[in-house]
Amino acid sequence: MSDSKFVTPTKITRGLGASKTGTSHHIRQRVSALALIVLVPWFLFSIMKAALGGYADAMTWVSSPLNATLLVLTAGAAFYHMRLGMQAVIEDYIGKTGTRAALLILNTFFAAALFVVVVMSVLRIWTGS
Repeated sequence: MSDSKFVTPTKITRGLGASKTGTSHHIRQRVSALALIVLVPWFLFSIMKAALGGYADAMTWVSSPLNATLLVLTAGAAFYHMRLGMQAVIEDYIGKTGTRAALLILNTFFAAALFVVVVMSVLRIWTGS
């Protein structure tokens, strides 16, 4: 089926249209949300259980390879989902091109920095150093 029936004369004249990334952005947002639907309840239940046992039990909990892996996956999915959501807000509401570009870069670096902090913290606890 041809997509030409969805092209309006105005779009052809102006040469404007979708940036061709909306669908992939939408799918990535939904996939990260699905991952969080599974990971966040596990995280909340596990962290409450570990915290009730005190500091030593919480450290033991993070030291478990399964828990450390799932903790990193949870943080990765959460920060990626956050980055995608903030990207949509920035693209929709920031009009100046330079400001938009700077905020998009800062958004990516901020999400990456948070993820690195979580990974380094989990690795430090996991390895016992």
